[in-house]
Amino acid sequence: MSRGAAAPVEDKRRGGTAWAPSNRFLARAALLTAALTAAGALLGLLRDQLLAHTFGAGPDTDAFLVAWTVPEFASTLLIEDAMALVLVPAFSRALALRAEAAAGPDPVLGLVRSTLPRTAAVTAAAAALVAAAAPLLVPLLAPGLPEQRLAVDCTRLTATCVLSFALAGYFSAALRAHGRYLAPAAIYVAYNTGIITAVVLLGPAWGVRAAAAGVAAGGALMALVQAPSLLRRLRRRHASRAARPAGPAAATGVVLALVAPVIVFAVGRQSQVLVERFLAAPLPGGAISHLNYAQKVAQLPMVLSLMLCTVSFPVIARAVAAGDRDAARRRAERDLLLAGVVVLVGAATVIAAAPQIVGLLFQRGAFDAADTEATASVMRVYAVGLLGHALVSALGRCYFSASRPLWFPAAAMGAGVAANAALGALWVGPWGSAGIALANAAGITLTAALLLAGTGRQQVPLSARTIASGLARLTAAAAAATAAGRLCAAQAAHPLLGTALAAAAVTAVFVLAAHALRAPLVPHLTRVALRTALPRRPLPRKPRHAPTHPAPLDRDVPLRRHRQG
Repeated sequence: MSRGAAAPVEDKRRGGTAWAPSNRFLARAALLTAALTAAGALLGLLRDQLLAHTFGAGPDTDAFLVAWTVPEFASTLLIEDAMALVLVPAFSRALALRAEAAAGPDPVLGLVRSTLPRTAAVTAAAAALVAAAAPLLVPLLAPGLPEQRLAVDCTRLTATCVLSFALAGYFSAALRAHGRYLAPAAIYVAYNTGIITAVVLLGPAWGVRAAAAGVAAGGALMALVQAPSLLRRLRRRHASRAARPAGPAAATGVVLALVAPVIVFAVGRQSQVLVERFLAAPLPGGAISHLNYAQKVAQLPMVLSLMLCTVSFPVIARAVAAGDRDAARRRAERDLLLAGVVVLVGAATVIAAAPQIVGLLFQRGAFDAADTEATASVMRVYAVGLLGHALVSALGRCYFSASRPLWFPAAAMGAGVAANAALGALWVGPWGSAGIALANAAGITLTAALLLAGTGRQQVPLSARTIASGLARLTAAAAAATAAGRLCAAQAAHPLLGTALAAAAVTAVFVLAAHALRAPLVPHLTRVALRTALPRRPLPRKPRHAPTHPAPLDRDVPLRRHRQG
C-alpha cells in the first residue's frame, strides 16, 4: 500500500532528510485505517451478539464485564493515546538520525534496544500485579457483585492485556513512524477474532471464562499481527556517516510534558465506565450487561462520525503546519458539523427503534425479551449523549495538536466525570440503569460544552458560536426526525422491518426539517446524494473549432488564440 508513495526530501533546517508523504499516500492510509476500523467495529458487534446469545445478560456476564475493565483501560493508555504520543516522536527522530548517519550504530535499533525491553519488563510486572491483586481489585470496581469469584478468575485472565497491549501499542507507534499503516489498523480485527474464536471453541466447557481467555488471546494477536512488519523495517538499515549525539533527556522531557495532560484526559474519560459499573454492581443481576450492550450499539453512529474526522485530519494537520490557520479552522468546523449530522441521524434512529434494534441483534438464546426491553430503555437514554461523546473526541484532537501542554481539556473532562458520578449516585435509586445512563449523557455533554466554549485555547481557532448555532439547528431537525421514526417503527411487527421503516423516516424527516431550519451542510449533502443517485445524461459534444470555417463574430475567442504583435 505504501511502497513508492512517499520519498525523503531535503530538510534545510537540519541539513538532512525528512519523510514527506504525498497527499495520495495520506489519503490511502486514512481510508485504509477507516476501512479496517469499521471491520473491527463490525466484528465487535458480532462479538457482543455472540456473548449475548451464549451467556445472556446475567450475573456471569456482569462478572466478565467487570474483568473487561482492565483491557479497556489498557487500550486507552497503551494503544490509543499515551504510548503513541511518546514513541512516534521518538522513532521519527531516530529515523531522521539514521538518514544522516554514516557507518555506525543504527539509531532506530538503538532506540528499540533501550526502550522495548524496559517497556516489556514494566508492563509484565504490572500485569502480574493486577493478576495477584484481583481479589482486592474486584470489590473496589464492583462492590456487591454477586459472582465475585468468577470476576476474579476472569480478571486474572484479562490482566495479561497489560503486557500484550503495551507491545501492540509499541509496535503500532513504530510502524506508523515508518509510514506503515496496514498492520496497526488491523489490530482490532485480530483482537475481536481472538475473542470470538475462544467463545465458540471453549464456551460450552469454560462458560464466561472463555470470553476472558479470548480477551487474553486477542491481545496477543494484536502484537503478533504487527511483529513481522516491524522486524522487516528494522532489518533495513541505512548506512551513512555516524549519527551525531542528541540530547535525549531534554527531548524526552518535552514529550512527557505533552503526554501528561493527555494521560489525565484519557484516564478521566475512561473513568466513566468505572463510575457506571460501580453504581450498577448493587443493582439486580444483569444491570451491568444491559448497560454494556446498550452502550456498544448506541455508540456505533459515533464511531462512524469519528472515522470521517480521522480521514480528513491530515488535511487539517498540513494546513496548521503551513501556517494557514483559516483553512484549518474551516476544515475542522466542517468536520465537526459533518460529525454532528452523522451522529444525530444515528442517535435519532437508535431512539426511535431501540426495541427493534436490540431484538434484531441480541434476542436469541439466553438473551430473552425482558433483557431486550431493559437494554432498549437504557440505549435510548445513552443515545442522548452521543453528540457529546463525538464532540469530546473531535475537539480533544484539536486541543492536543498544540505544541505545548494543555491542561484545560483534562480539567473539563474532570468536571464531566464529577458530574457523572454525582448525578449517577443521585439518579440510580429512582431510575436504576436508566439513571446511570442519563448521568453519563449529562456528564459528557458538560465536558463537550466546556471544550467548545474554550476553543480559543487551541491551535485551530474554531468559532464556538458558528458550531453551536449549526449544531442547535441540526439537533432540532433530529428531534423531529426521532418522533417520525418512532411512529413508523411501531407500525411493523418484525424487528427488521420496524428498524428499516424508522431509519427511512428519520432520514427523510431530518433532511426536510434541516432544510426548513436552514441547518448547515445538509443542503449540500443532499445535492451530492442526488447527483450520485441520478446521473446526468451526457450532452453531445460540439467541435471546439471548426476546421474550415472561421469563428462566428458573436462568439468569444479563447485567450490562448491571441498572439502578441
